[in-house]
Amino acid sequence: MKYRLHRALLICILTFLTANVYAQKIIIPERWQIKPVRPIFQEDTLTIRIFGDLMMHEAQIKDAARSNGTYEFSTYFTHIQKYLDNSDLNIGNLEFTLGGKPYTGYPAFSAPDEYARHITDCGFNVFLTANNHICDKYSAGMTRTLRIYRELAQSDSIVFTGTAGNQEEFEKTTPLIIVRKGIRIAIINATYGTNIGSEKPWPKTNYLRNKKMLKDALIKAKENADIVVVFPHWGDEYFLTHNSRQESEAKWFAENGADIIIGAHPHVVQDAGVIEVKDTTASDGIKKVPVVYSLGNAISNMSAENTQIELMATLKITKNKDGEIKHLPLEFTYLWSSRPGGYCNHYTMLPVKDQIGKSNEWIGKWEYDKMMTTYNRVKQATKIKEQ
Repeated sequence: MKYRLHRALLICILTFLTANVYAQKIIIPERWQIKPVRPIFQEDTLTIRIFGDLMMHEAQIKDAARSNGTYEFSTYFTHIQKYLDNSDLNIGNLEFTLGGKPYTGYPAFSAPDEYARHITDCGFNVFLTANNHICDKYSAGMTRTLRIYRELAQSDSIVFTGTAGNQEEFEKTTPLIIVRKGIRIAIINATYGTNIGSEKPWPKTNYLRNKKMLKDALIKAKENADIVVVFPHWGDEYFLTHNSRQESEAKWFAENGADIIIGAHPHVVQDAGVIEVKDTTASDGIKKVPVVYSLGNAISNMSAENTQIELMATLKITKNKDGEIKHLPLEFTYLWSSRPGGYCNHYTMLPVKDQIGKSNEWIGKWEYDKMMTTYNRVKQATKIKEQ
């Protein structure tokens, strides 16, 4: 009897409590609500996009000219802007001078100042300037080019490397050390030579033949950075495979501290590989250094076989909670440099994969067909796959 009374009482209490729970809206104070927190094991990832030759031929100058005397390049990066926006650093090889008027294309380049400004406005923030065309307008042209780049550096926080106006600037830019997300990247840029020699000691260009200068820069880079990336301007133009000199120079860079090597100059995509060197700090005693011998043309007026396709390389560097820093395997995206009458009436860069099966959107279907043929040929020749 006593048990039945206790049981009945318990049922009454539970019924009352349950009824009140469902009858009322329970409001949890805001300060008690669970908020997202930073994961304990989160890695910081630094994303870097690297592009090939940004050029300015005479036909590009004419196409960009407007009746009021200005120059307009708004179509150039429209279709790759998503990549530029979704990265921490965007690196391009600026293969022209800003030597002033008259503006000229090949063989002695002098681009409108608006071109460098537009490149900056679209998100490029690291300029590689050591190339065979940087002296096209002699010392005066290089001096003017560096002055414009310094002005962009002050107003837009771009940085440049490969050429310098004096010893102080050289020491600041070779190596060029950039800090992002707590990760320190060292960049070294040098060229095999210039088409026209500089007639003055300054400004000057970094040359691949100056091994002492490069060795000193590599030592300084290893002492002050987590990752060292070397950008050599080298190789035989229009060949899809690298030559023996590129290979020996790449090995030298790897043996002397380079972590990644990405080349330019041939105006076509060249093959890639991995160089193995001894490293006592590695767990297996071997350091693997990826090398891409040439990214090809990013934008130009070239139309010869294979010159309208390039690679965009994506480098991701991670830093975990313990402070360990490492770079992930390079990722590649094939881009097409379309000339007026191809995709549209002006110059533009297009991710090839985004255009597959969309020939009806092109003004000139013939260039779409050329893109696809080139894309398949270059992939097969270089063995470089894209993500």
